[in-house]
Formats: sequence, C-alpha cells, structure tokens
Amino acid sequence: MDFAHSPLSLSMQARLQRFMADLVLPSMAEWHRWSDAGEYPLDLIEPLKAQARELGLWNLFLPSLRDDQPGTRLSNVDYAPLAEIMGRVPWAAEVFNCSAPDSGTMELLQLFATPAQAERWLNPLLRGEIRSCFAMSEPDTASSDPTQLQTAIVRDGDHWVVNGRKWFITGAAHPLCRFAVVMGHNGNPIEDETLPDHARHSMLIVPMDTPGLVVERNIPVMDHQALDGHGELVLRNVRVPLDAMLGQPGEGFALAQARLGPGRVHHAMRSIGQCELALELMCERALERRAFGGRIADFANVQDWIAESRVEIDQARLLVMHAAWTLDTAGTAAARTAVSAIKLVSSRLQTRVLDRAMQVFGAMSLSPDTPLARLWAWGRALRFLDGPDEVHLRTIARAELKRAKGQRGSNAAHLRRWMPPPG
Repeated sequence: MDFAHSPLSLSMQARLQRFMADLVLPSMAEWHRWSDAGEYPLDLIEPLKAQARELGLWNLFLPSLRDDQPGTRLSNVDYAPLAEIMGRVPWAAEVFNCSAPDSGTMELLQLFATPAQAERWLNPLLRGEIRSCFAMSEPDTASSDPTQLQTAIVRDGDHWVVNGRKWFITGAAHPLCRFAVVMGHNGNPIEDETLPDHARHSMLIVPMDTPGLVVERNIPVMDHQALDGHGELVLRNVRVPLDAMLGQPGEGFALAQARLGPGRVHHAMRSIGQCELALELMCERALERRAFGGRIADFANVQDWIAESRVEIDQARLLVMHAAWTLDTAGTAAARTAVSAIKLVSSRLQTRVLDRAMQVFGAMSLSPDTPLARLWAWGRALRFLDGPDEVHLRTIARAELKRAKGQRGSNAAHLRRWMPPPG
C-alpha cells in the first residue's frame, strides 16, 4: 500500500499552488468588488483562464482526452489533491476549466455524444469558450427519488417537445452558459407503466436560447446569491430536433450514473480544501484572540476542536483517495458505495469544521469579513446536492447487508452459546 503521490501529481500540485499564490489570491479583492456589484467578473476570469491553459493547468480532471483535445490527462488519484488546492477559493476551479457542472457534462459528452454533438458542444466546453448546466432537480418532486421526475419529453414528428420546471440548476445564470442537459420523463407516464422505473427517462441537449426556455430566477442558497446561479428553469413547449437526445430514449438514468462518480470525488476534495482553510484560520484566530486573561488557543475545548478537525479532515481525505483509486482501478460501478461514502462524509465534515471555526472567530464569522459563513452554508447545501445524506446512507447500508447475506453464519464461532450440561 503506497500513500505517496506520484511524481506527476507532485509536480502539478507545485505548479498549481504557485498559480494560486501568484495570480488567484491577488485577484480576490477584485472578485469581491464584482460580486458585491452583482456582476460576473468575466474580465477577471478570462485572462486567468488563458494563462492557466498556456501553462498546461487545463482540463486536469479528464483522464480520457484525445490527442487533439486540450488538457492534461490525470487519473482520479492524481487529480484529487489538485481539486483540494482549488477548493480553497470557491471560484478558482473555473480558471482551470475544472468547475461543476461542466466537468461532469464533459465526461458525459465524451462517453455518449454523437460526433455532431461533440463538435457543437463538447469541443467548445473543452476549450473553455462556453459553460453548461445540468437540469434534473424539480420543485414538485423529491430529488431523492428521481424516478418521480415530471418534466415531459414527447416526440412530435422530427422534434422532441419538452414541458416542465427545474430548479437549483447550478450555472444556469452564468453569462457563458449556452446549453442545458435536461433530464425528463418519456412522454405520458401512463403509457410508460409497463417499463421499469429506471427506463422511463431520457436526456436532451437544449440550447439556452431555445424559445420556451426561461431562466425564471437565480435562487439564493442560505441567503447568498451565487453569481453563476442556482437557477429555476421553466420549459414551455420547448422544441429541439431529434438529434438533441443524448444516447437512446430511456437511458437517462444510466447516463446520470456514469456522470456522477468522478464528480463526487471533485466535490469531496474541494470540501476538504475548504475545511483545511477553515482549520488554518481557526488556529490563527485562536492564537491571536484573548479572553479571560489568556489566549483562546489555551482553552481545552478549543484545543479539542482543533484536534478533532485535524483528525477528521485526514480521515476524510484518505477515504476520498481510496474512492479515487477504486474509480481508476475498478471503474464507476465498483466504486458506487465508496463514492456514496465520500459524498456523505465530506458534506458533514464541512459543516462540523466550519462550525468550530466560526465559534472561535465569534460574531466576526457571521459577517462577509471572513469566508467562513459562506463556506458553512455551502457545506450545508452539499448535504442535498448530488443526493441527500439519507440516500447515501441507504446505499452504504444495502451494500453491507448484501455482503452479510452472502456470508451469513460465518461468524457463528464468535457467538457465545450456552448449552445445558449433558444429563
């Protein structure tokens, strides 16, 4: 068992950390000026993207790039620590063309797009010229059970007609968002009653300027409105040609599962980066702040918070790296339970560590003077995104029970059995 990073990963980490220190962190003040004005800072982001691409820090998450596609071919194991570094600045991933939901969309299109779809949508994404959004969640159905999705996709001659409403669609308000991957129900639910639940949905590529598609609003998350948006989309008689479908009718769930594995590694490692930042800030604040005649750092309960955070972050990182290794060596299907575990652990970790850091900072942590409140809110949101905690707990429990059924009785020798004496 080797816990060392590969020479390639170590080299990429050093280059990325240098880029973050020299170019991203000095841009933070300008980012906040744009953000406070409610404008997306393309004039800031685009030059940084050009520099990152020139330096080879581009599409780092995609191991399956062809020779004619821009980017660096890294395994999930090699990419994971880079995601952690990016995660310390929430908007940094876009600079390296590694941000959600585009990373998942690029993987999806690599696997399932036709040559024409790839030329129109995948290649501009890989070049960082456009952005995308992934429209699955709906306001009137529980996203924990996607088989209930009500957005209807009906064939009408040479077109698909889409009607429905989607919400919390990340990236929908980004000024470069050019298309949505929309997941919906195949036609009339009554007509599909004979089909299995997971064969009733499909995915379409819908350009954002298609008549009938409206971004109704940019929904604030925990009272913070992201510049790139968590949009509510309304689709009223949206018509797209038949070649807009990804894969075949009824394959929506299979496509969605293929998309999720690596993306959850990315999310989890970005969370760990944010937890590391929170722990560093907590320690610095504890050393500087004084109360009752001493430093906050000298209080036993604060030392417990610091120690618990250190251990929990390291535990989570090891779990994520194991999931990344499983994805690389055994594939998405074999890593399903491991991926659910890291999604569950990382989101819960973020709210715990951020809560401790906020307690050490006091009321200042509630203000925009530190990143803590926003990072805590994002951690809380992650307990819903890509499936709520309860769904992942169920996935993990079912895997354990399945294993127990396969080896039932093997632990009988460990049970102390009292038998009556003979005679």
